[in-house]
Amino acid sequence: MPSVDLVPPPSANALTFAGRPFPGLIARAGENAARRFVEYFTANIRNPNTRAAYAQAVSRFCGWAEARGLDLGRLNPVIVAAYVEELGTELAPPSVKQHLAAIRMLFDWLVIGQVIPMNPASSVRGPKHVVKKGKTPVLSAADARILLDSIPVDDVVGLRDRAVVGVMVYSFARVSAVVGMKVGDYYQNGKRSWIRLLEKGGKFHEVPAHHNAELYLDDYLTAAGIAEDRKGALFRSASGKTRKLAGNAMSRTDVLRMIKRRARAAGIVASASCHTFRATGITAYLANGGTIENAQAIAGHESPRTTKLYDRTKDELTLDEIERILI
Repeated sequence: MPSVDLVPPPSANALTFAGRPFPGLIARAGENAARRFVEYFTANIRNPNTRAAYAQAVSRFCGWAEARGLDLGRLNPVIVAAYVEELGTELAPPSVKQHLAAIRMLFDWLVIGQVIPMNPASSVRGPKHVVKKGKTPVLSAADARILLDSIPVDDVVGLRDRAVVGVMVYSFARVSAVVGMKVGDYYQNGKRSWIRLLEKGGKFHEVPAHHNAELYLDDYLTAAGIAEDRKGALFRSASGKTRKLAGNAMSRTDVLRMIKRRARAAGIVASASCHTFRATGITAYLANGGTIENAQAIAGHESPRTTKLYDRTKDELTLDEIERILI
């Protein structure tokens, strides 16, 4: 996602928002509204991905309102509902709900800052959207094993890639948490190795290292020679020509490209993504008798409903039952 650049200089008219002119809808409401608007993104939203997504949503709404000659004080639930209705003709329900959430949160922030007396989006409902099964591609345990075993480990890059995939599979970790790991986030506690992950909302989540993940990480750290650099990035980018590690961390894009490349080499589905391994690990865990509650704890999910989206253990059962239709 593109970065969001919010710079609050003395003049409200000179403010920039996401690299574009500041929304006139906000600027016309005065200096207090403009500064409160900037604070919404800089102080209230800490996650950079959420910030970028909400910036896009708010910018789109402001442009829509300005094109109709509306001022901030004239907005009401009917106007916001009309915008949401129109948005639904262009975007999928999940995207519409995200846009509405961004707008609603912005107006809440402006109400708290005494910029407007009421939130015109508070009573507006988004489209109904119920998800009972996730769309993330999931590998079978056999395919995941093939992929891990297919990664050449004759150099440090191969060892790194195997360790990255291993951590995602065996700890159900998000790719953003994995690329954010420091060397010190893989540590010894008694006789057990642990993995520390920085998850959404700035929360640290710690899980015991699976024996396979432990093996992959130990092999990688030994080859990389970075075990003592506790504050340095754990998974580092590498030069394509020299195959040597750099000092900077891999990005999520680096990991995605690596996964696509490794999956193709192993003859695995090309649709495999970073999130595939989170879903694959959860599905394999549940298929071997694990519980939703414990899977939720390992994955660091707030709700078991989220964990259930990753459970594909019923897929094979459904196919077996369909094949009973003998005609």
